[in-house]
Amino acid sequence: MSQEICWMSAVEVAEAVRTKRLSPVEVVDALLAQVERTNPELNAIITRTDELAREQARTAEQQVMRGEELGPLHGVPILIKDLEETKGIRTTFGSKLYESYVPERDHPMVERLKGAGAIVFGKTNVPEFGLLPLTDNALFGPTKNPWNLQHNAGGSSGGSAAAVAAGMAPLATGSDGGGSIRIPSAFCGLFGIKPHLGRAANLHFPPGWETLSSVGPIARNVRDAAACLT
Repeated sequence: MSQEICWMSAVEVAEAVRTKRLSPVEVVDALLAQVERTNPELNAIITRTDELAREQARTAEQQVMRGEELGPLHGVPILIKDLEETKGIRTTFGSKLYESYVPERDHPMVERLKGAGAIVFGKTNVPEFGLLPLTDNALFGPTKNPWNLQHNAGGSSGGSAAAVAAGMAPLATGSDGGGSIRIPSAFCGLFGIKPHLGRAANLHFPPGWETLSSVGPIARNVRDAAACLT
C-alpha cells in the first residue's frame, strides 16, 4: 500500500483522508519513505522537514476524528519551491547568500495551501534566484531528471517537477516568469500552469518582475493543479 500511496493524486489522497480510508500519518510516512529511496540520486528536495510534517499529519488526523470542517487539501503533503518563503523553514533562493535564512512569515501561496489543509514537508531545489531554465546551483548542485538521470529536470522549478514525477509528492509549487513552471513540467512529463497575475500574490521580486512572474502548481494531472489553485 505504501507504494500505491506515492502515486495517488492529491484529490484522491484528500478524499481518502476525509473518508478515513487513509490516515494523514500513513500518507506522510509513505512519501517520506519514497523520498529516502529516490531523492539521494535526484537531488530534488534540498530541505526536509520530516518531524514537522509528521506533527502536522497527527494534528490533521485528530481533526478528522473530531469531525471538524476540513479544507479541500486536508492531509495532502505538498512540497514548496525554494523561492517561496516558509515560516520557520530555511529558504535559500538557491544562493549561498541565503544559506541560513529562516523566514518569519509564509509566502501568500504557502499560507493559502496551509489554510486548505495541506502539509508542507520540504523545499525543492532551484537555480540561484530562479534565473535559469535548468536547476543547478553552487549550494546544492544539479537536480536530475527522473526519466533520464543524464538529463537535467529543467528550471527554474526543476526540484518540484522531479519530486512530483518521482512520486515524492502529489503536488508541488513552482513560479513562472518565462517558462519556469512550464519547462520542467514538460521535461518531467507533468502538468504545470502559469496562472494569470494576481491569482497568487508574489513577494520579494525586483522592480518590474512582480508583473512578470506568478506562482502556480506542478502536478501529475489537471484536477490536482486546479485543487491547488482553489
